[in-house]
Amino acid sequence: MQGSQYTVCDVMTPTVVALAGGAMFKEIVRTMEQWGVSAMPVLDGRGRVLGVVSEADLLRKEELRDDEPDLPGGSPPVAGSRPAKARAVTAEELMNTPAVTVHPAATLSRAARLMARHGVKRLPVVGDDGVLIGIVSRSDLLKVFLRGDEDIAEEVRRQVVAAGLLAESVGVAVREGVVTLTGRVPDASLIPLVIRLARSVEGVVDVRCDLTGPRRRPLLEPDLADEWPSSPATGTGPEI
Repeated sequence: MQGSQYTVCDVMTPTVVALAGGAMFKEIVRTMEQWGVSAMPVLDGRGRVLGVVSEADLLRKEELRDDEPDLPGGSPPVAGSRPAKARAVTAEELMNTPAVTVHPAATLSRAARLMARHGVKRLPVVGDDGVLIGIVSRSDLLKVFLRGDEDIAEEVRRQVVAAGLLAESVGVAVREGVVTLTGRVPDASLIPLVIRLARSVEGVVDVRCDLTGPRRRPLLEPDLADEWPSSPATGTGPEI
């Protein structure tokens, strides 16, 4: 993986355990147990993602097991509701749809925002045609923090120092993913931008900035009073 802008394709798992819409409840439970996963995408006949079934969807049966049964002639539960999920027996009935998916070219920060916004732990990765090509999880997004310190330092130097925003004398040191910037910049107003650029490099845990602006020019010496040379004859100043 090269470059500071890592994408989902760089960290995703290409081998995915998926379900057909007609997969039965117990088959789903057995598959989750066999592969050690807690959620699986549900696919149509062309491999496109229809939805996702998670352990939480399956647990609806236990969660509502002791609820009062519907009386004869009562209205059927609304599709997608908790009672409907409790009665579901196939993946298509159990799944959450539409699925929250991500494109392989998406940045890791976008994938992280999607997970946080929708409260999910993993995202199916789909191509432009909607066909499943992988899956990315929270742990996958953390892989960038395994990047070596020297690799991060080199990336920071290339992206920030070599970008012409900093003077050659600026130092970049990285320890356990924490970047320390030292030295001077030609314009102090550039410091916030420099910090932001360094922080955007994948694998950076934090940025500590010891940068300063250019040296201030020393104040000019105050003008001294004019001193006229004394006349050798009288010891006084020049005649006017």
